[in-house]
Amino acid sequence: MEDDVPLMAFQTSLQAAADYRVVNADTPRSVHYKYASNAVSHAKYNLITFLPSILYEQFKFFFNLYFLLVALSQAYPPLRIGYLSSYIVPLAFVLSITMGKEAYDDLLRRKRDNEANSEYYSLSNGFKKRAMDLKVGDIVTLHINQRVPADIVILRSSESNGESFIRTDQLDGETDWKLRQACTLTQSLAESMGLSAYEDVNIMCGLPEKSISQFQGTCSVNGREVPLTVDNTMWANTVVAAGTIEGMVVYTGSDTRMALNTNSTRSKVSLLELEVNNISKFLCASVFLLSIILVCFQGFTDKWYLQVLRFLILFSTIIPVSLRVNLDMAKSFYAYQIEHDRSIPQTVVRTSTIPEDLGRIDYLLTDKTGTITQNDMDLRKIHVGTVAFGADSMDEVANYVAQRYMNGHGQRREIANKTWDLVHCLALCHSVTPTQEETEDGRLITTYQAVSPDEIAIVNWLAKVGLELVKRDRKQMIIKHVVSGTLLKYKILYSFPFSSDTKRMGTVVQNMDNEEEILFLVKGADTVISPIVNANDWLDEEVANMAREGLRTLVVGRKFLTTETLQTFANKYAEASVSMQHDREARMAKVVSSFLENKLDLLGVTGVEDKLQPDIKPSLELLRNAQVKIWMLTGDKVETARCVAVSSRLVSRGQSMHTVTNLNTVFKARQHLDYLSSMGKSVCLLMDGASLQFFLMNVPSEFADVALELSSVVACRCTPQQKADLVNLVKTHSGRRVAAIGDGGNDVSMIQAADIGLGIVGKEGRQASLAADFSVTLFCHITKLLLWHGRNSYKRSAKLAQVVIHRGLIISICQALYSICSKFEPLALFQGWLMVGYATVYTMMPVFSLVTDHDIPAHLTRMYPELYAELKDGRSLSYRSFLAWVFTSLYQGVLIQGLSQLFLGKHSLEDSMFKYLVMVSFSCLILTELLMVAEEIMTWNKIMLVTELVSLALYIGSVPLLPDYFDLTRLTSYKFYVIVTVIVLGAVIPPFIAKTINRRLKPPSYAKVQV
Repeated sequence: MEDDVPLMAFQTSLQAAADYRVVNADTPRSVHYKYASNAVSHAKYNLITFLPSILYEQFKFFFNLYFLLVALSQAYPPLRIGYLSSYIVPLAFVLSITMGKEAYDDLLRRKRDNEANSEYYSLSNGFKKRAMDLKVGDIVTLHINQRVPADIVILRSSESNGESFIRTDQLDGETDWKLRQACTLTQSLAESMGLSAYEDVNIMCGLPEKSISQFQGTCSVNGREVPLTVDNTMWANTVVAAGTIEGMVVYTGSDTRMALNTNSTRSKVSLLELEVNNISKFLCASVFLLSIILVCFQGFTDKWYLQVLRFLILFSTIIPVSLRVNLDMAKSFYAYQIEHDRSIPQTVVRTSTIPEDLGRIDYLLTDKTGTITQNDMDLRKIHVGTVAFGADSMDEVANYVAQRYMNGHGQRREIANKTWDLVHCLALCHSVTPTQEETEDGRLITTYQAVSPDEIAIVNWLAKVGLELVKRDRKQMIIKHVVSGTLLKYKILYSFPFSSDTKRMGTVVQNMDNEEEILFLVKGADTVISPIVNANDWLDEEVANMAREGLRTLVVGRKFLTTETLQTFANKYAEASVSMQHDREARMAKVVSSFLENKLDLLGVTGVEDKLQPDIKPSLELLRNAQVKIWMLTGDKVETARCVAVSSRLVSRGQSMHTVTNLNTVFKARQHLDYLSSMGKSVCLLMDGASLQFFLMNVPSEFADVALELSSVVACRCTPQQKADLVNLVKTHSGRRVAAIGDGGNDVSMIQAADIGLGIVGKEGRQASLAADFSVTLFCHITKLLLWHGRNSYKRSAKLAQVVIHRGLIISICQALYSICSKFEPLALFQGWLMVGYATVYTMMPVFSLVTDHDIPAHLTRMYPELYAELKDGRSLSYRSFLAWVFTSLYQGVLIQGLSQLFLGKHSLEDSMFKYLVMVSFSCLILTELLMVAEEIMTWNKIMLVTELVSLALYIGSVPLLPDYFDLTRLTSYKFYVIVTVIVLGAVIPPFIAKTINRRLKPPSYAKVQV
């Protein structure tokens, strides 16, 4: 068909489109300032902004600001307590770790930016430019395997038909090659006129937008105009896969599709971190209250407020400055363990801030195709209206196809014709492109490229029954009848690709050997094809039968077109296609619907099998036993979803399924909800997309209250937005942690909406994987991810947080008791290096080694998945467990400081005995903390043993080096060692006995399964 339309239409469009940009090779240099620079910059900082930005990011949090104010207060003499280093060094240590990490990450980003910006590209005039210097209107030449530096419109391809292929995996995660087409007008002109053809090219296109699947534009040259679509474009950061391209830059830098879709991801905070923050607030309030109480006992003086501030500074160790950095380092360690677990290979952690939430999932919302199933398609059945052919009767189909161009058609002529019609239509109605690839031994093999695995499965099946796809490009298709060797050549006039909105794809083809034969062919979901075909009295029943077998169905239709009808359609369609209004797509769809999509002949139905993922049955059963409620959301039909739910054991044996379809009244909706409520957890809800939408729009709260109590829910015919809406509904109404898992681009919105996004690297590409917090290769891997890594991450961080808080509490209680005994004066007991070394050199390594601990081995988490369910209530880090640590700290702090002062006698607070007191109490603190860490260890390993011994050795070795803090003359005294031993045993043994008795009387569940 003719691709160009009169210039008048272009001018009319231009006048109506003031918000569109016009680009040409002679775009004045003065216009370039309007457009974004093409320089890529992902760096967060520069030399000037690095320090201010880092400091702002750190001190915008209240607790970091609190520690900074405490440190700065020491510059004010009335508030000074001890050495300035006691407060500056711990804060500087934490900040240095953060700054070092940020600086390293930013240097890597800057290095990648420089590589991209410095890459040179050839222009059509023979000059070269760096990527960062490219401007709108430049015409660049791109070769195979070269990165596309900006959004361009393809003017010419080295292939005579104007075709080329690109790889888009860095843009949308899709791994299949995408076919692209040069603008038909410039392709033909360039071949005849050379580079001079580009001088008069004018491209009108819309303002920059995010959609990578849509583009509206027109190209005009010397009064001729053709429409431009997304098929004529190459977006930035895609890669040329085949051919050489010449294209005009239309969007640069921040205006490119890549940049516009690179949104800052939602910052996710783990539930444990929120709980730790709440505890920290409680500790902060406790510090303030304790300071007020001590000032009250001291008596209010003229400057009593300064005394309050001094006490606040003195007890600042109650809120440990190292808590956040310890938890952040732990998260990095968990991420390392996950990525290096050989039992779940190629697992990637993309969000390292939330590994603890993996241990507290209550709801898992999962896609079906490619997630529960393999997305490994195989055409298993076809139905032609009067007869069905299954896997065991495909030889009969092959015979009918073989006889088509042989002498005679066999005895069952009617069935043979119907079968041929369906097979012939399937051979023509697809978007599969055959490509030649060379093997290692030099042989050429044919592979198929397509957006959908369904289409590749159908083309492979066609080859088995005798119709082989030889060639397909934008203009024509050649099919070989294998038995006779006959080549069937068809001109492709129009293609209407599949989309999640239309749920169908169609094409208009013309027989090149018989130009009177013009066909409109369409295949798609039964819900959209059924209304546009003529007789379909058998369709619903056969589609339901195939769905019950777990097959994905496609309905196929055909319509013969006359030359007159085609010409009328072509004129109307061309008029709609050059419209620069925002409803161009709708106008084009309306023309297709009016002229083509009506009164079609129903040819048949195909059934494609999608195999279940490996180990999907035990995995779902394991998660269900862990009390994770699983919802399956799919775009497939109700019957197909029902079959997969049963075969995968998403629905357990004996569990009933309540089906809701075509819901349209609130009365019926409440009837269904009342029934489900009365059935309790023993029923699974199965509903279609229309019913789901009705529930969400009319009775969302009532629906959520009932659905959240069910053991499982299956939603069919779901759109991507509905999937995301369901995730948000579950999160809002349950208040629990929600995970979502999928493998395709239509799952991205659901994955991003969830607390934990899980992506599977699937056959539809890596888009879901790239958008997820955690990426896996198989569904069964998430059982190890949740039950082992998630459980350990949560329990370890909970214990780590409480031990770090205990470490700060116990030294603060010693300080408080010393202040009380010093007539409520805010005097520092431990100063300088002692304060710095206590939380770093002497205790940091053993405390952090707790992140390597585990209570039970990995295989027991699978044997007893019920252990996972216990974590959801947060008992490992609750106010109850926190208060237990508070009382332990209170007991130990009072005992250590009280007995130290008691054993040293009434002169212990005098200057002559002060260093001896400090040496005794500080030694007791260090040894108590090391022993408390040892008490908390469930499973010893070399790291724990080494850190304990090294820390003890470091303390013992440093004591002789601290004459400014300790009375070293007492080190040879037998009394010193006796006092320290008695105090430490008194501090450690009673909590150990209490803990042992409690475990005997109320043993935790994990203790019951330990072997």
